[in-house]
Amino acid sequence: MDADVIIIGGGLAGLVAANELVRAGKRVAIVDQENAANLGGQAFWSLGGLFLVDTPMQRRLGVRDSFDLAWQDWQGSAQWDRLAGPLAEDRWAQQWGRAYVEFAAGEKRSWLHQQGIRFTPLVGWAERGDGRAGGHGNSVPRFHVPWGTGTGVSEPFADKARAAASAGSVRFHFRHRVDGLTYDGGTVTGVRGSVLAPDSSPRGVSSNRDVVGEFELRAQAVVIASGGIGGNHSLVRRWWPERLGRPPEKMVTGVPQHVDGRMLDIAEGSGVRLVNRDRMWHYTEGIQNWNPIWPDHAIRILPGPSSLWFDALGRRLPAPGLPGYDTLGTLRLLRTTPDLQQHSHSWFILNQRIIEKEFALSGSEQNPDLTGRDVRLLLRSRLGKGAPGPIEAFKEHGADFVVADNLADLVRGMNGLTAEALLDHGHLRRQIEERDAEVRNPYSKDAQVAGIRNSRRFLGDRLFRTVKPHRILDPAAGPLIAVRLHVVTRKSLGGIQTNLAGQALGQDGSPIPGLYAAGEAAGFGGGGAHGYNALEGTFLGGCLFTGLTVGRQLVRSL
Repeated sequence: MDADVIIIGGGLAGLVAANELVRAGKRVAIVDQENAANLGGQAFWSLGGLFLVDTPMQRRLGVRDSFDLAWQDWQGSAQWDRLAGPLAEDRWAQQWGRAYVEFAAGEKRSWLHQQGIRFTPLVGWAERGDGRAGGHGNSVPRFHVPWGTGTGVSEPFADKARAAASAGSVRFHFRHRVDGLTYDGGTVTGVRGSVLAPDSSPRGVSSNRDVVGEFELRAQAVVIASGGIGGNHSLVRRWWPERLGRPPEKMVTGVPQHVDGRMLDIAEGSGVRLVNRDRMWHYTEGIQNWNPIWPDHAIRILPGPSSLWFDALGRRLPAPGLPGYDTLGTLRLLRTTPDLQQHSHSWFILNQRIIEKEFALSGSEQNPDLTGRDVRLLLRSRLGKGAPGPIEAFKEHGADFVVADNLADLVRGMNGLTAEALLDHGHLRRQIEERDAEVRNPYSKDAQVAGIRNSRRFLGDRLFRTVKPHRILDPAAGPLIAVRLHVVTRKSLGGIQTNLAGQALGQDGSPIPGLYAAGEAAGFGGGGAHGYNALEGTFLGGCLFTGLTVGRQLVRSL
């Protein structure tokens, strides 16, 4: 035996499982096609927000949360509908969903603290939903932001793995690409694959795929923690569901190119059951990174509620197409409307006052105050005058930004970013003025204006995320800003079906001896713990929970 357990993938889920095994005295081999610089996977690049329920941070901000409310929200968002029959795709997904909410309302915060993860006082209100109490969305703010952003979540586990490697209990096999599972009498006993040529590329930069050798490793168990398909547009298009309309001709990419999904197809070819592959999570607020690291590198805007959202033809989006409310509802609206299907973009229109308070960018590198744990910079950038530095850099250098002192010039600049002039100044002005007329009173029939006022009742949003209602066209709030938005690929919501112990299931629904799966490769639990929609802060959390569950199960069983 080369190890007690082989883990395929050096991302967050795999590292959490490895940590549990090492603590119990087990030997672990971590196999990854990338180099050592990429240890920690996608989590390193993320904002790091985590879904937690009924925390001291929430209570300090006046938020009343509970397991019952969170589970109501999760079920309304997941909308599991594949529960019939002996091989139901959602059978285990639903059970994993409930187990995760119990974790988020129970052990999760204290366990994270034990791992060295600390939280800022910020609690965000992500995915506010479709407007129905029992439908998709968070009823209350639950998005807890850690110090260090994504690095503050991934690096504690990466550091533990590096220390374990120095002590001899973890062995890294970087630049080793798994091409198949090995079986002995129906039990998975190891992996085989290709050794790739050395590559010293920095983290996230695409590496070579030159094969220089072969390898085979054996162990008592194998864990697939290889991630999803977000960096592989051909797979995204292959599994794009009809319910989301036609995939856009142009998409941008929110994850490194090595997030290629190849291990999922390899697993399926080895008899592993994959489910819910048509469920995925992509954002409509993507902007091209002016300083890219990987091909088609995009950053997602995490918008506050005040920007006006227009389709490619200049029509204001109806609910649920409001900033920060319903990610897939907005994607469905943009991709199923017949006269929009030929267009790959939409628009935000806002002003300087809004961008200074309401724009945030997803990514550890885009939030130096939080990533660097710099309290003074945090207060200066979030509460001081002007937009945070990374926001201003995009405004100045970003290919998708237009800035103008008046609406006519703004529309002229917007039309200059598309192959043909699709926008009419008079039509846009009329819609903006109609909205502006709704902010003169403390009440409104406009759903977005009502949502802004509701947001400001939450202290966290009033301080950090939601500007006081005002006229978009107020010269004192200018200049005007337009942002061209693209669909940015991100997460798979389906994957390897697992039982509650994290065991991978075969085509007949029975556990495959010796094989486990965790993280995005397992659909964040059971092959689809989120169902059709995510509540945000649940992707890293799903990696943590599935990795922890698999690690604990292997400690008990080996």
